Amino acid sequence: LGHEEVQQMLNRLQRTAPKLVEDLVPKALPMSIVVKVLQNLLGERVPIRNLRTICETLAEHAPRTQDPLVLTAAVRVALSRALVQAISGLRSDLPVITLEPQLEQVLGDAMQGADGGPGIEPGLADRMHQAIADSARRQEMNGEPAVLLVAPKLRPWLARLMKHAAPGLSVLAYNEIPENRRVRVVAAVGR
Repeated sequence: LGHEEVQQMLNRLQRTAPKLVEDLVPKALPMSIVVKVLQNLLGERVPIRNLRTICETLAEHAPRTQDPLVLTAAVRVALSRALVQAISGLRSDLPVITLEPQLEQVLGDAMQGADGGPGIEPGLADRMHQAIADSARRQEMNGEPAVLLVAPKLRPWLARLMKHAAPGLSVLAYNEIPENRRVRVVAAVGR
């Protein structure tokens, strides 16, 4: 997905929402940021069919930040219903793997001032990586979606970390779960 394809998508949206597109690019955000956000979403298997909601969210958050990662997180929250439905269908409950509070605290503390990911002890990273991958495989063997539910600031890093070890694993942030979905914890990964 490049500039040309995104421009074509925006041209189609402009037929039904001209003011939205006009106010978004280039007034609020440069095209390169919009392209990067859409690429981030596709990289995380998030459908971008609802371009209107994506653009409305970008326009809403653009005055506060131009950071593609922050904007991607905001769009994921706006698309949360579709995101969760794509993962678990119409089930009323969502089976999730979580991190034990102590581990989440260690990771959260390590994220402070870290670029790209927390600086944690390699043994802990390996154990956590293996435990999450094992839990994801068990979920898939049970015929249920494999979902890791974590704090919003940890989500992007953990999604990148687990991408190859557990390709079927979806990593969601707490704020991406719609109010109408119950969460059922099936495993908690600890230190």
